[in-house]
Amino acid sequence: MPELPEVEVTRRGIAPHLVGRSIAAVTVREPRLRWRVPASVRALAGREVRAVKRRGKYLLLDCGDGHLILHLGMSGSLRLVAPGTNPGKHDHFDLAVGDKILRLRDPRRFGAVLWTAKPPAEHPLLRHLGIEPLSRAFDADRLHALTRAHRTSIKQFLMDGRRVVGVGNIYASESLHLAAIHPRTRASRLSRERCARLVRAIKDSLRSAIRAGGSSLRDFVGSDGARGYFQIRARVYGREGEDCRRCGAQIRRVVQGQRATYYCPHCQR
Repeated sequence: MPELPEVEVTRRGIAPHLVGRSIAAVTVREPRLRWRVPASVRALAGREVRAVKRRGKYLLLDCGDGHLILHLGMSGSLRLVAPGTNPGKHDHFDLAVGDKILRLRDPRRFGAVLWTAKPPAEHPLLRHLGIEPLSRAFDADRLHALTRAHRTSIKQFLMDGRRVVGVGNIYASESLHLAAIHPRTRASRLSRERCARLVRAIKDSLRSAIRAGGSSLRDFVGSDGARGYFQIRARVYGREGEDCRRCGAQIRRVVQGQRATYYCPHCQR
């Protein structure tokens, strides 16, 4: 599943081609995505895209009187293609803007194309999202306060989008290794000092992944069709049985909340 860095890479890739330009046409080939594409989306022609924003793993196209909400689902991607480019079997949605077409490819149809005339923060899919991990508001004091009442493991806490949004499975494992914190540590037991380390690690892991172009996990590609390559730089994720890059101990894998967690038993306490 595309995680926060992949969505941010996509946002940065498409924004220069959309902002300040009018939507010329909308094509919906398959409305049966995770939620049915509403008829209101087809009436967007003529509106100007004022900004392309991100909230968690959702992309928000600000059209002045409302926002187009896009989600990549499990294996979707947004690509910029030239007008006249023939759509493929899984190309379900086109937004013609300027001299480009923004095309949603979604083989599993778990993505979303929605419209809201209300502030995005009030939309049912967004109203319960937690703090943005790359924001200034996410600091040691905030994380320490958020974790006080939680007996769950810190790995599962980070995966809960109602607390911290968009970290995801890959970057949770990577950040905990960077911060030298065992993934099964109870969230409420983290000291403020360890919270400070973890905040820095999360920000560093996400920013490194964004600079690297996202993750090559499964079939993620950026808006230009290029694959990300962060996964080959992973510290622990997907490296069960391999040597820890920090101490040389063997990386282990456990399952938490039905998701694979990778960690170093020596470095992470």
